Amino acid sequence: MTEKRKFRALISVSDKEGIVVFAKELEKLNFEIISTGGTFKVLKENGVAVMPIDDVTKFPEMLDGRVKTLHPNIHGGLLSVRDNPIHMDTCKEHGIDLIDLVVVNLYPFEKTIAKEGVALEEAIENIDIGGPSMIRSASKNYQSVGVVVDPSNYDRIIIELKDRKGTLCDITRAELACEAFTHTARYDTIISTYLTNKISGDEGFPRIFSPMLTKTADLRYGENPHQNAAFYSLDQGSGLNNMKQLHGKELSYNNIVDLEAAALIVKEFDIPGAAIIKHTNPCGAAIGDSIAEAYTKAHDCDPISAFGSIVGLNREVDLKTATAISGTFVEAVIAPSFESEALEILSKKPSIRLIELRDMNSLEKGHFFKYVDGGFLVQSPDSHTVTEEELNFVTKKKSSKKEINDLLFAFKLVKYVKSNAILVAKDGVALGVGAGQMSRVEAVEIALKKAGINAKGAVLASDAFFPFKDSVELAAKAGISGIIQPGGSKRDPESIEACDEHNISMAMTGIRHFRH
Repeated sequence: MTEKRKFRALISVSDKEGIVVFAKELEKLNFEIISTGGTFKVLKENGVAVMPIDDVTKFPEMLDGRVKTLHPNIHGGLLSVRDNPIHMDTCKEHGIDLIDLVVVNLYPFEKTIAKEGVALEEAIENIDIGGPSMIRSASKNYQSVGVVVDPSNYDRIIIELKDRKGTLCDITRAELACEAFTHTARYDTIISTYLTNKISGDEGFPRIFSPMLTKTADLRYGENPHQNAAFYSLDQGSGLNNMKQLHGKELSYNNIVDLEAAALIVKEFDIPGAAIIKHTNPCGAAIGDSIAEAYTKAHDCDPISAFGSIVGLNREVDLKTATAISGTFVEAVIAPSFESEALEILSKKPSIRLIELRDMNSLEKGHFFKYVDGGFLVQSPDSHTVTEEELNFVTKKKSSKKEINDLLFAFKLVKYVKSNAILVAKDGVALGVGAGQMSRVEAVEIALKKAGINAKGAVLASDAFFPFKDSVELAAKAGISGIIQPGGSKRDPESIEACDEHNISMAMTGIRHFRH
């Protein structure tokens, strides 16, 4: 009677979490275990009967560990087709033992390059060669070989191996192979992106862009209930993939878009700031001596539009602020943190989403992607913040220090209003917003209408130049005292002349802030 062949597992992992328990369970299931380097040491020290890789290859690990598994005795054992007699005869002729299970995760390249000031040489040494090769060999031959790249799969793999007396079913092996190919694809993409930028010195727009997206969550629905949606995170450790939901209903597509808009606005300010968002536009925004004051001022800009809004705050939500927010219907609040008392008050509303984003400055890092049918548009973020030194006053009247502060405040905000965009502000408070109009003068009309009598003595910001002087004349009738705009129109002299006629200061920035 032919003696039953032992199963064989090859284990070589960078992430060693759970590997000892997993290996011991494999031993109980009649698996012979072979391993490499650090993994071999950990398993042996923990009482696992493990065979070193060089006992299989008959070659020592060499070149500082760069070569250890790249050998026919390994890849022949992985790639041989079990029901192909020629393959089996070849393995027997050359003394190649079959390998049934590969457990591999890769050198920590991503963690290495995330370290500040990491040298190129260190990054290169963390490019795994043998690991991806074994994963791909095992995955290609998934009809016979199981491949495990994620430690979270260990428990379910052991359960199935126990149920099936040491084997995995066809469906499981196929699913594991797909997961493994995705794993190596992501790994190679991270390496490719890093080296392309590092070696070419091109941190801008390489010839091939390979962003890696990981599904974070299925969403309630898309922009409308009949559309499906999901949130995918870019694997770059920044932005909204760092947010944490503390309370409330699951997020929708529109919630996430508005949460981004709210956080982008308030991160602009070093002092306490608040933004009230409806359909990605601020219907209110303000700064104050405290976050409660900033929120109250922002809400009072347009309390009707604030109903059902998204609130962004750039300071920890305290009890006073939470009490104010709880007095109206708010869809979601995003802030760096929440005091326990504030969380308790807001959590009394079962539906309100409370979102913690500790590092708001991580927003708008790297490239900005916008999908269009058939491809992506890619650009750098609109991160330029105009300073007082950059203001070019082109009118006879020059602004006071107080007015300059309002001009800069308004220009920071108008950057986040959909074009054509006009914003009226005074004393660190947005008074009126005209967003997304086809005509600039109509945007002016809407912003002034929203501001009402409060427009007198306020300033007006425009995201792009005035094509005609009609906008200035409307501003003058409302009592606007100062205007900030990029400039660049061939009719700029007409707008300047109108400002001089009505004793309005006008500062040009040379920076346009279209937002589509």
